Amino acid sequence: MPHPRPHLWPRLTVPVVALLLGALVTAPTRAEDRRPAAEAADYSLTVHPGRTGPAIGDSMYGLFYEDINHAADGGLYAELVQNRSFEYDRADNAAYSPMTAWSETAVSGGTGRAETVDDEGRLNERNRRYLRLDLDGTGGRAAGFGVTNSGYHQGLSLRGGERYDFSVWARTDRPAGTVLTVGATAADGTALTAPLRVTARGDHWKKYTGTLTARTSAADGRLTVTAGGGGTVRLDMISLFPRDTYKGRANGLRKDLAEKAAALEPGFLRFPGGCLVNTGSHQAYEAPGWERRRSYQWKDTIGPVEQRPANANFWGYNQTYGLGYYEYFQFAEDIGAMPLPVVPALVTGCGQNKVTDDPALLRRHIQDTLDLIEFANGPAGSTWGAKRAAMGHPAPFGLTHLEVGNEENLPDEFFARFTEFREAITAEHPGITVISNSGPDDSGTVFDRAWQLNRGAGVAMVDEHYYNSPQWFLENNARYDTYDRHGPKVFLGEYASLGNRFSDALAEAAYMTGLERNADVVELASYAPLYADTEDAQWRPDMIWFDNERSWGSANYEVQKLFMTDVGDRVVPSTASPTPGTTAPITGAVGLSTWATGAAYDDVEVTAQDGTRLLADDFSAGDAQWTKAAGRGTWTVQDGAYVQLDESAENTLVTAGDPGWQNYDLEVRATKKAGKEGFLVAFGVRDTGNTYWWNLGGWNNTRSAVEKTVDGAKQTMAEDATTVETGRAYDIRVQVRGRQVTLFLDGRRWGTFTDDKPAEPFRQVVTRDDATGDLVVKVVNAQAADARTRIDLGAEPRSRVARLTTLQAAPDAVNTAEDRQVAPRKSVLRVAGRTFTHTFPAHSVTFLRIEQ
Repeated sequence: MPHPRPHLWPRLTVPVVALLLGALVTAPTRAEDRRPAAEAADYSLTVHPGRTGPAIGDSMYGLFYEDINHAADGGLYAELVQNRSFEYDRADNAAYSPMTAWSETAVSGGTGRAETVDDEGRLNERNRRYLRLDLDGTGGRAAGFGVTNSGYHQGLSLRGGERYDFSVWARTDRPAGTVLTVGATAADGTALTAPLRVTARGDHWKKYTGTLTARTSAADGRLTVTAGGGGTVRLDMISLFPRDTYKGRANGLRKDLAEKAAALEPGFLRFPGGCLVNTGSHQAYEAPGWERRRSYQWKDTIGPVEQRPANANFWGYNQTYGLGYYEYFQFAEDIGAMPLPVVPALVTGCGQNKVTDDPALLRRHIQDTLDLIEFANGPAGSTWGAKRAAMGHPAPFGLTHLEVGNEENLPDEFFARFTEFREAITAEHPGITVISNSGPDDSGTVFDRAWQLNRGAGVAMVDEHYYNSPQWFLENNARYDTYDRHGPKVFLGEYASLGNRFSDALAEAAYMTGLERNADVVELASYAPLYADTEDAQWRPDMIWFDNERSWGSANYEVQKLFMTDVGDRVVPSTASPTPGTTAPITGAVGLSTWATGAAYDDVEVTAQDGTRLLADDFSAGDAQWTKAAGRGTWTVQDGAYVQLDESAENTLVTAGDPGWQNYDLEVRATKKAGKEGFLVAFGVRDTGNTYWWNLGGWNNTRSAVEKTVDGAKQTMAEDATTVETGRAYDIRVQVRGRQVTLFLDGRRWGTFTDDKPAEPFRQVVTRDDATGDLVVKVVNAQAADARTRIDLGAEPRSRVARLTTLQAAPDAVNTAEDRQVAPRKSVLRVAGRTFTHTFPAHSVTFLRIEQ
């Protein structure tokens, strides 16, 4: 998962408005698109069955799983008790304490004191805290004192008639034992279960279990554990699981969430991340420091759950590791997916960008990775295979692919360590495909250097990640057409458009036709992220949304499901006519902005191509020519310059000029006063959500780039490693000619780009199902006009009936728990023969299966 860089968060959180392609500046336009939507555009699609296209592997499409958006604890991991082992800590989240989600409870006059303790009486060294209840013994036999857990968000979700498995580790100093009373109630105190009583005996830790049955359904359940009598009782690992987990497994997964993943028929499961894999310390969880902010180290996550240490999740909460490597392997097997684990490379990514230079620690992590392979594939008699067998899986899991690292921004440092991992793995396990990566973006200096290193070393597969605007996906369908067929294969491990509207899903669908067409290069691909809790999501968009009771697939999920469950075995070459269009010049006003930085701007001039002065401002007369478009920051005229003073404000855009300006030069002098970054000089400004800006000294002053924003979603047009010095004045010039932009810094050409890729709304790919011989014609029509299409199959079909699956909705349609606006519709189509005409609806994805 890309880290939350300062200039990426807005494009992830600003809603993407409906993508009406005929209105985009760089989209193809045609006379038909300017007619009423009911009037169709004309296309042709020709299949070439005599030609051979690339084979599509069984693992082409898969799942990327990361514990982001509470995807594990409180999500896929079915545990209902939050903070069951009292390990929550400020290291996880500033609002946390060991008693988060717990409160003291007294019954029938019982009194006592509850506190969390970290001492030698703990359950084990890696589970360091426990709850101590000092009981006063007052109030009679019915009295009790203990604690209540409020679960996640509004409470524990219980369903009437369902059974729930309770467990607790306990010890007591009372010779006669201590009776523990367990029950579930609603938030208002209404009993949801009959009480369960277990007697803890002995001043040594022992696990006690029982079953609760819900009398009625509730979304706001509470779990209460009280103890009667006097003395001291110690509790840890207070747990409640639904009996009805996915596949009925103990320590299992929430059934509805797992079933939605399984319904996608994924070819692989990439786990456990993501940014949480390679961020934080790479040290072990051990004395004296007991580091709580660690990279994801697989050995922490196997064995009995009470012996697994807690860790701070990169995304700002606690992770229990109840859902660990064994459970991930089991989940992959259960859903028929190839397991694809990711291990840290000792170079942190996701904004941390630190290198751990410790040869002994590197050797330990390399050995851990070799042990991981043995855990997955070794015989039950081997050291680590025996641990797998002891957990309940004697047979190997069949690991074939393993990734080292995730989105490192230091390609040379990363690759030096990756090489050591790769050499060690290949020497002992030559059948394992070791996957590298190309950083967090689709282009740029890190991407280029990473690919240079990977190609030079003959790496088998490279993981690319990018999150871009819908327009980017429409413009870049041909991205992999020119990749080297003899170089490393591509694993597109994370990608998504920037929203959960159907327009975003359509753009992704159009792009996926290009992935399939290039299946000889792109061997694996997975949308990201997979899961998101509606109550606490750190990242948007996401494929599957959930709350405590319900889950639903987004519009993007429906597109992924359509492609993933009807892939085909081989591409059948095909061609389609494009959407004719014209390209308008880059048009718009100019602007100035900052991001977490104080900066001064002066001597702004805008000159037309013919030399006409359009704007000149030295701010001697104030700032009357400027509009505070973003409404953020503190702008003032100071010492003859226009100064933004607020170093905490982000995107403080002010604009000037005419939105109709074309073919001009923008010149400005800029000086960084203080703060984290540099300057933002905007041009082609239509409004705050549709603009270009030159981001000098962005990303915490580590690089510079030109970013284009369409409907609030950004994409990078040009980039280099330029940084900005505080207190130095820079002369900036932006030259706009048609759709070509040339940029100058202090009189030297910084870079140039031409923004003329067509955002083609009509995309298609054809595959063949070897088992049936069927052709699968996949067509995406991501525009407001129907696409009337003459289809030539290249040969007579065996049947004159084609089966259709169609996704069609308004471009701004969004699926929710209550309203599934985007859902597949099945139908049949009678075809005349080899050639026939079919009209693909506006804003639609259509799969036609034709026997041939």
